[in-house]
Amino acid sequence: MTTIVSPSGTAALFADLAVRVETDAPLAAHTWFGIGGRADVLVHPMDDASLATLLRRCHQGGIPVRVLGSGANLLVSDEGVDGVVVKLDEPAFREVKANAVGSLEALRAGAGADLAKLVNDCARRGLDGLSPMAGIPASVGGAIRMNAGGRFGSIGDAVHAVALLEPDGSLKVFPAGEIRFGYRETSLPAGVVLWASFALREEDPLKVRERVKEIFSHKKSTQPLAEHSAGCVFRNPRKVGAEGAASNAGHGDTTGERESAGRLIDLAGLKGRSIGGARVSDRHGNFVTVAPGTRTADVEALIRLIRERVRETSGIELDTEVVIWRRGEA
Repeated sequence: MTTIVSPSGTAALFADLAVRVETDAPLAAHTWFGIGGRADVLVHPMDDASLATLLRRCHQGGIPVRVLGSGANLLVSDEGVDGVVVKLDEPAFREVKANAVGSLEALRAGAGADLAKLVNDCARRGLDGLSPMAGIPASVGGAIRMNAGGRFGSIGDAVHAVALLEPDGSLKVFPAGEIRFGYRETSLPAGVVLWASFALREEDPLKVRERVKEIFSHKKSTQPLAEHSAGCVFRNPRKVGAEGAASNAGHGDTTGERESAGRLIDLAGLKGRSIGGARVSDRHGNFVTVAPGTRTADVEALIRLIRERVRETSGIELDTEVVIWRRGEA
């Protein structure tokens, strides 16, 4: 059911705001897994001011807030989630801006902008810096928050600045030099990413498009992109004896400091293993795919099995990269 205000008891949160509100909203269609329960309240703010006010009111009222991006690395519990789920899919949050004339110094993209579309748009314009993100499904905000990336680099490598709405609704802009981009994490404090600007370089559009095509083709040949999954389930663990996480995100993928989680899962003999409709991909061990009718409980059970088997066979504890939303755990 879609309404302009929330259910009784929380209407004061939204009544005077430019927002679209869905109550008892199904979330499965908003995730790449395509499974999971409902959100008590799903809110689509129309502008920055309404989002800031909503965050402040939730903060003051102790109401948990979750941000729903593209759902590419999200697993929602079968029981759904409480609190307020925010989705930045209105035009105000998907806008991409670049200077109209002269040499390009930076491009700014709203948190709700689609990363894949942004990468392709940059390639067509002959702008490089984001080509390593080819084939990574995410919203810009979600990619920034987890420092998305792979063997070709991470989004933090191209960041110029990030704007964040803090839990009390106040705005703070962080230059790249004030942010630590680690392996699948950043030092950004709690809050909602509002936009990010990127330092890009002008290059021959044909060369940029070819680079994007090569990177995407590599991912397509090694990952089950056509199936329902959430990308890599586990983070690549640091190799035994390796020092702390690299200060620059891309290093965590490319310098040999980390062991491949997919390889560890292969060595544990788990490719093709299934529980219910959840299955370890035959193509890439670090991907779990789901068949129609799969429950989140099946995926969680398979994740537990994988962690146990890898611990038994290699002595390594795998940490999940996929984010799991559970009721009461925001």
